[in-house]
This record gives sequence, C-alpha cells and structure tokens, in this order.
Amino acid sequence: MKKYFSVFFVVLFLFSTIFAFKVTMVTDVGGLGDKSFNDGTWQGVLRAKDELGVEIAVIQSSEQTDYLPNLSNAARDSDVVIAVGFMMTDVLFNVAPQFPDVYFVGIDIEPSPGQIVPSNVVCYVFNEHESSFPAGYLAAMMTKTGKVGFIGGVPVPAVTKFEAGYAAGVKVYNELHNEDVQVISGYANTFNDPALGKSLALTQMENGADIVFHAAGPTGNGVIDAAKERGSNLYNLPKNAPLEQIIDKYYELDKNFFAIGVDVDQDYMAPGYVLTSAMKRVDTAAFEGIQSAMSVRTFESGVFRLGMKEDGVSITPMKYTRSMVPIRYFVEIEYLKKLIKEGKLTIPSDPSQIGSFEVPEITFPY
Repeated sequence: MKKYFSVFFVVLFLFSTIFAFKVTMVTDVGGLGDKSFNDGTWQGVLRAKDELGVEIAVIQSSEQTDYLPNLSNAARDSDVVIAVGFMMTDVLFNVAPQFPDVYFVGIDIEPSPGQIVPSNVVCYVFNEHESSFPAGYLAAMMTKTGKVGFIGGVPVPAVTKFEAGYAAGVKVYNELHNEDVQVISGYANTFNDPALGKSLALTQMENGADIVFHAAGPTGNGVIDAAKERGSNLYNLPKNAPLEQIIDKYYELDKNFFAIGVDVDQDYMAPGYVLTSAMKRVDTAAFEGIQSAMSVRTFESGVFRLGMKEDGVSITPMKYTRSMVPIRYFVEIEYLKKLIKEGKLTIPSDPSQIGSFEVPEITFPY
C-alpha cells in the first residue's frame, strides 16, 4: 500500500511540475522597489501565487529598449505575461501575436486610435481623474495657505488625468465653500529622478503650496521627502518622530507640509506628512487578468476601464492623518463619490477642460 502511495505522490509531483501555470511580470523602467506602480502590480501577482497557486517570475526593465526582448523572453517561458506601463503599448501589441498560446495582461495600456488589441491581450486602464478628484478636494479643504501643488512625471494621459481630477477637486471645493484655493502645477519630464522631484516640490512650497500631490513614479518619492523635511523642520522634530508628536504639533501650530501619494497607498512612506494617496487598483487588475487567463472560457480580450463605480480607483483610508481632518470632509466626499458613481458628477479628464468645467448644483444632505 505504501508503495502505491509513493508512486501516486511522485506522479502528482511530476504532473504539478510539468503543468504548472506560470506568470511572468515585465516591469517598466521604474522596476520593483518603486513603491508605486510596479510594486502595486506585483502585489496582484503575489496574490495570484497565494490564492491561485500559480508559479511567478519577474523580469525587470532598465530602459525602454529592454521591453521587446523582455516581453519576448517572458512569453517563451510563461502562460501569462504581465506588461506594466503605457510605454510598453506598441511593443506589447507587436509581440503578443507572435505567441498566440500565451495570454498577455497590459496594465495601464490602451490602444491608440485605429490600433487593434490582439485576441490574446487584455488591457486594464483607469479613470485616474476620479481617483485624484477627492485628493484635490481634500487638499483644498486642508490647505492653510490657499495654495496647493501638483508635480507630474511625463505629461502623458495617465498622468495628466491625475492633474485634471486634482484641479477639478479644488474647483468643486472652491465653488461649494466660496473659497479661492490656487493650484501650482509642474512637470519633471521623468519618472526616475527623486532628487528633481524633491527640488520641484521645495520650490512649490517656497511659492506658498503647503500640500503637493505627485503623479511621478519614483520621481515623486522626492516630493514625499520634501514634505517630511519641511514638516519636521516646521515642527522642530526629528524625522523619525513618532506619529503622536506630529499630530500634537499639527494641532498646536494648525499647519503642516503634506505630500499626496499616487498609484498605491504611499501613506506609510512618511506617516503624518503624506495626507493621502490617490490609488488605482493595479493589484486588482493584475490578479483579475491572471485569473481570467487561467480558463479559456473566462478570458476576454479588449480594454477594461476601471473607475470609481467599479471600485478601481480610490483614496486611502488615511490611517495616519485621519484624525487631522474635519469630520465634514468624510461626509462630503462620500456624497460626492456617490454622485460620481451615479453619473451625476462627471470629472474632467484633461487639464484643458478645467476652465470650462461647470460645477453642478450640489446640496449636501446634512
């Protein structure tokens, strides 16, 4: 009997080894450790490993010329390839047809007009403007100077939509509360220069912005450093001061310097100095793409857009800063989110639309 069990387990092991379902993620140039887009997507891959039992691997890209060989090599050795970032769009659509038996999941990848999505590719894109809208509304509510900042990486749609939603949130707050909060905007034109991000943020702070939102990948990590540096100097606290001391100082002085994070929950990077983060659920998109690819019957190619209605974008629960925010903000923002989900409040997706954006009649039910 023991002999049969031994044979059974050997066969089972060989079967699982031979037929293991493998997923390989190809990063963009930010790579793992960016504390942003790539790390967020990787969390979805790790979830698939834990919940679906897939084998996983990652190939990191150092520069854009790596995308073609990296995607091709991943496809030769995988059942599913995750392509991260809009800069991979053309390469992905060229490589995928060469590997018809492999499924490809594009994160933040959308075809250009006239470009056909291959039948073995599913793309997930996000309504970034709906994510940044509540962040802008919150920034307008929390500023003590009447000025807030925005720093983008490269001005591509995935970034400019963040800027548009942020500015729209400020505009709606101004309209509903008869205020005149101003937005200072700037671009680093790179996603991989934290020192430049910090320099740009410090300049905006010197020009009056006490809250700066970044949509700049690793460049934006410098924005968070700037907020922490200016805030700890303002409070005369060491940079590793406990959160309780930061909160006490905030209530004592009634001011602070805040950053707003992006893509994933970056609040932990500087507790008390990151007000919130405008998230898009790249982790959920990666997991769902992998899960659908595991069955031919459930896989559907094309482009799926995730917004507030689909719970694809949100701001963080504000674990570290929630006690600093007036209760009415949470009441107001939940109502505004309800209007967005119902289609009664449409957020502009391009900064050029902000001037003509008309705030609808809104009455809070309290």
